[in-house]
Amino acid sequence: MTKILVVDDEERIREALRRALTMDGYEVIQASDGEEGDRLFRECAPDLVITDIFMPKKEGIDMLKDLLADFPDMKAIVISGGGRMMEGDALQFLLKVAEGSVAVRAVKKPFELDELLSLIRSLL
Repeated sequence: MTKILVVDDEERIREALRRALTMDGYEVIQASDGEEGDRLFRECAPDLVITDIFMPKKEGIDMLKDLLADFPDMKAIVISGGGRMMEGDALQFLLKVAEGSVAVRAVKKPFELDELLSLIRSLL
């Protein structure tokens, strides 16, 4: 079964994604911040990471940067409420972090579930 790691500090977002992804046939692992996400990725070797960017302890961008250094072929989808993430320097930094990776994509909240599922299928 394909494993997806969902990293978001908002429990309702994690739970909604868990329900939707489970119904679509995926095994879902959840983390509430980038520190936990980094640890779980290394322990569970998921096929895909879906992560928020701005979180306490360790932000998603820092988690991705660290993971991509060790796992350059990892696949990830970045989700964010927009604002800083989809503009200017933060977006450019995300693109630099993803440079050379097989697949890192961004989706702005709120997003349609069908849009996210389609993106997941295209990456996997």
